[in-house]
Amino acid sequence: MFPILVKIGPLTIHTYAGLDANRIMDAAFYTIIVSLIGAKLVLFISNISYYVAYPKELFSLARSGGVFQGGLAFGVIYALWYFRRKKIPTWATADLIAPALALGHGFGRLGCFSAGCCYGSECALPWAVVFKNEYAADLTGVRLHTPLHPVQLYEAILNFLNFGILYIILKKKKFDGQVFAFYIINYSLIRFFTEYFRGDHAENIYFIRGATPLSSLSLPQLFCLLGLIGGAVLAVVLKRRKIA
Repeated sequence: MFPILVKIGPLTIHTYAGLDANRIMDAAFYTIIVSLIGAKLVLFISNISYYVAYPKELFSLARSGGVFQGGLAFGVIYALWYFRRKKIPTWATADLIAPALALGHGFGRLGCFSAGCCYGSECALPWAVVFKNEYAADLTGVRLHTPLHPVQLYEAILNFLNFGILYIILKKKKFDGQVFAFYIINYSLIRFFTEYFRGDHAENIYFIRGATPLSSLSLPQLFCLLGLIGGAVLAVVLKRRKIA
């Protein structure tokens, strides 16, 4: 047993309620594997014809990393099953993991910005970024010498903000599962918003294709709406269970 699960500078997350850090680390490892598979599976389903024609592209981390919401959904389902099987307190553990997910995702988007993947749409704003690296373009398909929204930085900043919010909720939570539910809600809102500024989407990724981004609905945005509803329902159910 370890009293401290994570310590980053002044930030300390304890293994509340006698959580076994070793079992949690095992769960995290297997959940990551399942999440990666889920992200690739949803990516494949969203563009079957392309990946049947070019199967190697499915395993290219630069061009086809995966669909985050798919990885999250598969990971959550597997983690819930694993926690129950190993008799790990499900929602108390999920509350500890949620802030780390937000923090890790924020750093991940900084990596996306550095690589040029998940790039933004064209814009004429003062903070637009221009990519000039030919190697990055070859790997990720990013448009060169064109002012683009730094959408990766938008999402990184919002994920770091989400981490701060979740950490505050963790310290003051009123029921197990509250932090995790808010992670789902907050990230759904973040991704729905940043999708309007993405420039790397193919035509077939849209559920509704309008004349402008604001009149369109991409498949990731559809997943975000489902996630928003799911997170809100989860929060209500767990709160009522606590009161009962």
